[in-house]
Amino acid sequence: MLQYVHLRHAGVRILEIKNEWWEWSKTLLAAVIIAGMIRLFFFSPVVVDGTSMVPTLQDGDRMIVNKFQYKVTAPDRFDIVVFHVSEREDYIKRVIGLPGESVEFEDNQLYIDGEPVDEFFSDDDIVTEDFTLFNLTGYEEVPEGHLFVMGDNREYSKDSRHIGPVPIDEIVGETPLIYWPVDDMKIIFKE
Repeated sequence: MLQYVHLRHAGVRILEIKNEWWEWSKTLLAAVIIAGMIRLFFFSPVVVDGTSMVPTLQDGDRMIVNKFQYKVTAPDRFDIVVFHVSEREDYIKRVIGLPGESVEFEDNQLYIDGEPVDEFFSDDDIVTEDFTLFNLTGYEEVPEGHLFVMGDNREYSKDSRHIGPVPIDEIVGETPLIYWPVDDMKIIFKE
């Protein structure tokens, strides 16, 4: 009888361990699903590859892409955005021209709809060659549903001057936060 009681207690203990394992498994699975949903729909990491956004972003900076932002608002001038160039490649660039605007550079000065616009992020050493949107793309204005984007390091950036206006549908999201390296951690503000 004593042996039966001992086995019964061991069986209860094994059952308790199995139940505890099952509860932990469900919790872990729920956490993985929630993390996946957050990454898929709201935020995801991205690594800066190249020097096209110097001095604002450095090669190897790790950033967070806010995928949700443009579901509720439209992109603004000077937002830093990630967009699909192809199925396998994304670019990080700065929004310069919005739909319906004309874009022009003359003597290193940005003009939007003929009015000079200060590029607060611009380094005096970085030179932008003169151009008009029409000369580059054949469009008088940025087409509806598109953005004109450029890298901050204009001489070394493949951007809308080369690939044309970017469809807003191809925008992954805004990149307002550098989280790595820790010394460079910051939120990028628009002025």
